[in-house]
Amino acid sequence: MDRSQLPESRFQIDQRQLSIGTFVVAGLLVATFGTQFCTAQPKIGIEASKQQVGKYEKVEFRIDCNRRYENPSDPSEADLGVILQTPSGDRLRLPAFYCQQYQRRDIGQGRRRTVWLYPDGNPVWKAKFAPAEVGNYEAVAYVKERDGETHSKPVHFTSVPSDRKGFVRVSQKDPRFFEFSEGQPFFPIGQNLAFIGEQQYVKPGTVDDVFAKLSSNGANYLRIWTCCKDWALAIEARKSAWGRSWGWRPPFVPMPDGNGGESEGQCVQIGSGKDATLRVLPSHAVALRPETRYVFSGRIKTEPDAKVHIAVGAHVLAAPVSSGPEGQWNRFRLEFETGADEFWLGRTVFRLEGTGTAWVDALSLTEADGGPELLWEAAVNRRVRGFYNPVDSFMLDEVVAAAEKHGIYLQLCLITRDLYMNDLRDEGRPEYQQAIDDAKNLFRYAVARWGYSTNVVTWEYFNEMDPGMPTDRFYAELGEYLDRVDIYGHLRSTSTWHHSSRDCRLGSLDVADVHFYLRPVKDRRYKDEVEAALGNAAFLREHAPAKPALIGEFGLANERWQPTKEMRESEEVVDFHNAIWASALSGTSGTALFWWWDRLDRRNAYPHYRPLATFLADVPWTTARLGKAAATVSRESLRLVGLQGQDRAYLWLFDPQASFENIVIRKAKPARVEGAMIELRGLKDGNYRVLWWDTWEGRIVKEDSVASSDGGLRLAVPSFTRDIACKIVP
Repeated sequence: MDRSQLPESRFQIDQRQLSIGTFVVAGLLVATFGTQFCTAQPKIGIEASKQQVGKYEKVEFRIDCNRRYENPSDPSEADLGVILQTPSGDRLRLPAFYCQQYQRRDIGQGRRRTVWLYPDGNPVWKAKFAPAEVGNYEAVAYVKERDGETHSKPVHFTSVPSDRKGFVRVSQKDPRFFEFSEGQPFFPIGQNLAFIGEQQYVKPGTVDDVFAKLSSNGANYLRIWTCCKDWALAIEARKSAWGRSWGWRPPFVPMPDGNGGESEGQCVQIGSGKDATLRVLPSHAVALRPETRYVFSGRIKTEPDAKVHIAVGAHVLAAPVSSGPEGQWNRFRLEFETGADEFWLGRTVFRLEGTGTAWVDALSLTEADGGPELLWEAAVNRRVRGFYNPVDSFMLDEVVAAAEKHGIYLQLCLITRDLYMNDLRDEGRPEYQQAIDDAKNLFRYAVARWGYSTNVVTWEYFNEMDPGMPTDRFYAELGEYLDRVDIYGHLRSTSTWHHSSRDCRLGSLDVADVHFYLRPVKDRRYKDEVEAALGNAAFLREHAPAKPALIGEFGLANERWQPTKEMRESEEVVDFHNAIWASALSGTSGTALFWWWDRLDRRNAYPHYRPLATFLADVPWTTARLGKAAATVSRESLRLVGLQGQDRAYLWLFDPQASFENIVIRKAKPARVEGAMIELRGLKDGNYRVLWWDTWEGRIVKEDSVASSDGGLRLAVPSFTRDIACKIVP
């Protein structure tokens, strides 16, 4: 779901040595990563975190390079990485990434607890690798610049057997389903958990608990956004101390020069009236260390009758600041020491005294002894595309680690759509190619930082792109690039805001995807959530008959794409129960991924996964050649959903009187179903076990032995209420 506006380094620049023009360039670099211009010849070294690592487990490399680059994430400036010699003799090139590591604590902030993230040393170059072979490896770091490539001395490590299953792939045996590198089938059972952030229902500090609850109940798959602008997790998005995406009106103006005109770049304006104020409001709370000295600095320019007072929490600059001689920019420096319990940057305010206008530029907050920039969100001139949020990137590290810990597999929606969509409207414009190039750099970073993890299944390009956009070339070129740089071969998908049969068929997309919400509109196509799940599954299989296909978002919603009144007030989650069972046996490659994760968590809906996961645990998805069950039920009022192969079948029988609308809205109670019969055709002749399952408690309620003759089988359905499942095996 998007519906666009849902609450949708060592780096020390001696500012006294920078001119206005220099600052325009430096503004692109201020956020965490810095510029230390280099010696004539780069020197590079490498260190491995382990000498022995399990197959498909992580070994991490620390790369020491004596150069610092203007944009460390742009491989056209400098390509750093690791060349790996595998036991079988292959040579792999693994991209590296430049990152800021953080210390983490859960600390009270007002009436709630917040994850406190504080820079742990200066940014470093790293690479992460998961070996797919057992044996001895050699690793050499490299840096490739315009004038050549430099290599480090090699390091060695050994990969040993492990119980890991490997990466999730399109099955080689049946391309409609997934399997692990080691050959075992993988069937996603899960939901969306799209927004993770301090202002969201799921916060960085609660991710581990939610993942644990999902895993303990049999769920194994989550779709997560890393493209949430500034309301939640976003790797590449504008996160600014000067405004928010849902009402973006920053106080930016052209940089005034010393002659009453304008110079290149922008700065921040403090009103234009008496006693105007300007607040610095980063989207991430800025962590501080107690009992530590800090320097808050920058530049101010004022009109003749104006002065500016500066306060950082209880720390106040002794005297107001105004322009220097002849109206030039004047530098300020507020040095303060935090108290014993001061963990966060306080309310930071510029207050204008007098009349006229004042301008602020080049804000910086660092420890007095130096270190990484803490107020990187105050940068005005930083390019949005190509800058990867250091805090959110670290939080995604934590999300991936939690997924690995709890056996949860991830579909990561990576690109912040609105940063790219306008540039993709016309293939003939240079902006289209620039969007491709910027997306390549983003995915290079993603591969370098999170690609090692076997729990990352799919790179999803966009959440709900306009299906009418000419995106085929974008997907094709990005896919060709990933073929080269993603040595792990992660799957690729995208989604659109209306069904796109074209995208389902594209060879450059590995997984087909649709989103659907059942809403009370006049032209509603489906009677209930089961019919809706089956209808969307049929669309996927019509247009993607030979690739994995998922209903990437699913749920109920009102006319405004919000939860309905009944969803908010009722404790029932029958719609969720019905949809995951229907979709699991519809022929898609996993369950429908429900939206409204806060509702599922508040209602503790997770136990509904366990009966389904237990029922599906031994289904041979990739070898049984499963197709739509050739079955009928004696009562037309019942709906039969199922899959079958030559010698097995998996069926789910549903009474439409057990739909959400009937039970929750109409307050009707489904009657008990008695005496129903099922006829199943197309099985090999032979003897079969028939296991009848209670889908709510996850237990076998009856077991029969039956024989199939002339390809036919008749089954007497035990009495049930709402729904019942059946497993027929040799």
